[in-house]
Amino acid sequence: MPLTDLVAPNAILPALKVNSKKQVLQELAARAAMLSGQNERAIFDILMQREKLGSTAIGNGIAIPHGKMATLTRLFGLFARLDRPVDFEALDNQPVDLVFLLLAPEGAGADHLKALARIARLLRDPNVTHKLRASHDAESLYAVLAMPSASAA
Repeated sequence: MPLTDLVAPNAILPALKVNSKKQVLQELAARAAMLSGQNERAIFDILMQREKLGSTAIGNGIAIPHGKMATLTRLFGLFARLDRPVDFEALDNQPVDLVFLLLAPEGAGADHLKALARIARLLRDPNVTHKLRASHDAESLYAVLAMPSASAA
């Protein structure tokens, strides 16, 4: 299933220049606030609180920072390809270069978990991550995320 219902073409950052996990989350919060109309500081605080529970890095250079916001009305996604990988305290100790931010309404419940599972499933596909790492502009990154999983393989 493509992720186009979660991430819009303008929510793709093809070469985010950051030096740390905190800076990644700050930049993503700023962009998410701009696109969703939510408060930037609130988004950043939610992401930092989630990271304190344990890193959202899932291995192989991928992180899925996420959180729930009471003021959000629908699921919101943002994808960033980092200019250079940063330490995200991943269990496999691999630095992260692909980041998919997911914000969900407070009452999203199962929808939030289903969206996380879809993102994780897609990003665990080595063919998809290879294509994402080989894409250098927002249009081609969006095209990879928009592919149905079967054809992405």
